[in-house]
Amino acid sequence: MIPRYSRPKMVAIWESENRYKIWMEIETLAAEAMAELGTIPKEVPVAVRARGAFNVARIEEIEAETKHDVIAFLTNLGEYVGEEARFVHQGMTSSDVLDTCLAVQLTQATDILLEDLDGLLAALKRRAFEHKHTLTVGRSHGIHAEPITFGLKLATYYAEFARNKTRLLAAREEIATCAISGAVGTFAHLDPRVEEYVAEKLGLKAETISTQVIPRDRHAAFFATLGVIASSIERLATEIRHLQRTEVREAEEFFSAGQKGSSAMPHKRNPVLTENLTGLARLVRAAVIPAMENVALWHERDISHSSVERMIAPDATVTLDFALARLTSVVDKLVVYPERMQANLDLLGGLVHSQQVLLELTQKGMSREDAYKAVQRNAMASWKEGKNYRALLEADADVAKHLTPKDIEALFDLGQHTRHVDTLFKRVFGEA
Repeated sequence: MIPRYSRPKMVAIWESENRYKIWMEIETLAAEAMAELGTIPKEVPVAVRARGAFNVARIEEIEAETKHDVIAFLTNLGEYVGEEARFVHQGMTSSDVLDTCLAVQLTQATDILLEDLDGLLAALKRRAFEHKHTLTVGRSHGIHAEPITFGLKLATYYAEFARNKTRLLAAREEIATCAISGAVGTFAHLDPRVEEYVAEKLGLKAETISTQVIPRDRHAAFFATLGVIASSIERLATEIRHLQRTEVREAEEFFSAGQKGSSAMPHKRNPVLTENLTGLARLVRAAVIPAMENVALWHERDISHSSVERMIAPDATVTLDFALARLTSVVDKLVVYPERMQANLDLLGGLVHSQQVLLELTQKGMSREDAYKAVQRNAMASWKEGKNYRALLEADADVAKHLTPKDIEALFDLGQHTRHVDTLFKRVFGEA
């Protein structure tokens, strides 16, 4: 994490202060459950609630000697609690605290990411309706295909990020799992009701069965979901980058007064934000493979996953939070040029209507093979020589046998390509 690509609210989740605060709550809740079950004196959770505290610098000082972060924390906690601290962490193992804390942190982070997605969806919806009927050319392989509207283009991204929200909600449910099951997960020195109590109080679910750790397939699925969202960000960012190219110039990032595009060339207006988003997406996806590799731990546990998660959990969530917020701003302020879209649509003199001509010729009695040849040869002449495509079709003897000039004129109607816009918008956005 670096400040340039971080937002304070998400960063705070991964600060030591928040982590130890969660650890203390886990230990306190476990003590409350144990006291209720008669495993430890009832005075213990009362004392922990009343006097429990920690000092980050002191924990780090103790850890420098013990080389164990949870023991360092418990030692520091005991310095505040006093005699009753000997009953804290009864029957528990470090992973009970670490894994349950990570679940809390990941759910906290996910809640922010869900808010981010809601903001992006709102921006995409607003701009999609704004340009619902703004004609532009659709492209396949980067080449002009058939007309669409810019609103439809944005609607595809809205639908994609709506799916991403559904995926993230499912990932949140899967990762929100608590384990207070002790060494190797057998509850040998714990009552399973302690785990259930802690889970309920923290808004988690008790793990069905753990080893000494929560199974890492849950985490792999979580980070894979973040990777998919990052890929969707890159897809939209790449589209905007292409639309901003000088030869296209159909849309561009907002360029503010006083902004500079190049240290050498004062005329430059570069798509720096979407290029940045493309790079950030790579970083989020970089967490996916390590998360997958964390699934295969030795026997009931090892700590090969630990160093990985201490890095990828904050880095991936902080980066994705920043990227979603930046993309929302880009969409919200995106400058759109409908006149340029129309000019590009007209660039090839009507070649984008070739399929409609092909279909009409087959309807009028021509074989598909012959119709394709007739349409293509005129299209290629138009493409290579810059001749008017409609005029070429009207002058073609084979085409003239089946279509009059008036028929051909009707086939160049752009309305053919926009007649189902309302239907598609209802599919994406509902009746509203």
